[in-house]
Amino acid sequence: MQRIEIRVGSWTSPKTLARQIARELRDQQQTVELQTIGAGAVNQAVKAVAIARGFLAASGFVPVMIPTFADIEVDGREKTSIKLLVWCYPLGNLM
Repeated sequence: MQRIEIRVGSWTSPKTLARQIARELRDQQQTVELQTIGAGAVNQAVKAVAIARGFLAASGFVPVMIPTFADIEVDGREKTSIKLLVWCYPLGNLM
């Protein structure tokens, strides 16, 4: 299974990101990795996953998200980011 990496900023539109997440999960059965730095970016990413849940439910899927820390380099400096790994399961398997 492939992993699609998406960088999320505090300015990212949650609804636009939710559409992209739902499309990747539903159509290509991918794992989506949302890479965030800062509270604003984490907030937008979590909202997007919540919105994507509504888009995916109509297709019979539910997203699952696991947060993890990652060290990345930005402008020559090391920063800690939060990566949200998101994939989906058929809705019937979780009930």
